[in-house]
Amino acid sequence: MLKKQLITYAAIGATLILLPQLGYCDVEGTLNSIQDTLVGKLMPLFGTLGICWAAFSFFMGNPNAKTHLFLAITGAIIGFGSSSIISYVQSVVN
Repeated sequence: MLKKQLITYAAIGATLILLPQLGYCDVEGTLNSIQDTLVGKLMPLFGTLGICWAAFSFFMGNPNAKTHLFLAITGAIIGFGSSSIISYVQSVVN
């Protein structure tokens, strides 16, 4: 057990010595990167896929197709407008 702990601490120490850039990372930059990925890429993608799935459901004659279309359009509005929504919330908070 002591040997495993010693190896773990040595690996952590070697990592910190060899990669000092890890000490300069910030949480805000990471969160902004995640936000940009979600808002810029994933939300519009999921909105588009939802509308495609709802249209497929409608063309196949699903009895719940109108509900699917309504929910897909609502999701797409939120997905494509998410950057504006986030900017508005940030301006209200600040």
